[in-house]
Amino acid sequence: MTPGPGPMTTGTSPTSAFFTDAVTLTPAPPEHFDLAFTAVTQPCPWPKAYGGDLVAAAAAAAMRSVTDTKTLHSMHSYFLRPADIGAQVHYEVEVLRDGRGYSTRQVRGYQNGKPLYVCLANFAAGEAGGTFHAEFAEVVPDPEDLPSSAAYLQERSGGSMTEESKAYWSAGRSFDMRHLPGPVYLTVEGRRLSQQAVWVRPFDRLRTVEGLTDAQRDLAALAYVCDYTILEPVLRVLGLAWADPGLVTASLDHAMWFHRSGPVGDWLLYVQEAVAADAGRGLGTGRFFTRDHRHLATVVQEGMIRPA
Repeated sequence: MTPGPGPMTTGTSPTSAFFTDAVTLTPAPPEHFDLAFTAVTQPCPWPKAYGGDLVAAAAAAAMRSVTDTKTLHSMHSYFLRPADIGAQVHYEVEVLRDGRGYSTRQVRGYQNGKPLYVCLANFAAGEAGGTFHAEFAEVVPDPEDLPSSAAYLQERSGGSMTEESKAYWSAGRSFDMRHLPGPVYLTVEGRRLSQQAVWVRPFDRLRTVEGLTDAQRDLAALAYVCDYTILEPVLRVLGLAWADPGLVTASLDHAMWFHRSGPVGDWLLYVQEAVAADAGRGLGTGRFFTRDHRHLATVVQEGMIRPA
């Protein structure tokens, strides 16, 4: 995760434009593979760019390389080096396979002449078959009954939290996020549970992204927002908070499966669980559900977790 402080709102209202800016690609001459694009990483108050910028931009690059009606159904990623904030990343797309039912792409992100991100992305034409999706069993409060990050942080301070990080958590991540149980920004409230859920919704209507259909943009939106909180159940069970002085985290590898389309512009429940933590690494899983319990996507991510 990452960058130097930048404006967190457009005018006086929080905006989802940081996400759509992150996945707005410019075609570029390929240097290594078949197609290439550039994208600019977005502001954040950490030393290096947010990992979801890279995943979402790579998803957009892969989708722009598929010219038939196949839909992105999975991505498998590694984060190799941190990315600079507010700087171009050069994404190279290799066309590995185009079959009748499935297509596969490799995407590599380069900055300062070095690879910093790599993924494999697979696309499916879709076919008739059975339908099943997991349910979440718990009855959870509606998002309207929970405080936003901005409301939660308004009268709070402490740890390593700065005005810049407070503004970023409150309004700089393109999505309104409402935690169950409470957030782990400053402290872990209550028991050290290995599960949590986060209601997420764009701050405003998602803008059109050149080169992507709205359905493709919505898939990129899931890839973008998933990285913000996927390691939080691991932090929670370890009793760690984001603002603990000296805490360092970084995404290591990431996998995501897109099961079905759904309304990313409305509230989604992101149900998460810590699976393992040891040797300075933690593994978390997450599932995105619509308000009517349709399971849209599944995420698995391992990250480095280095307490002070």
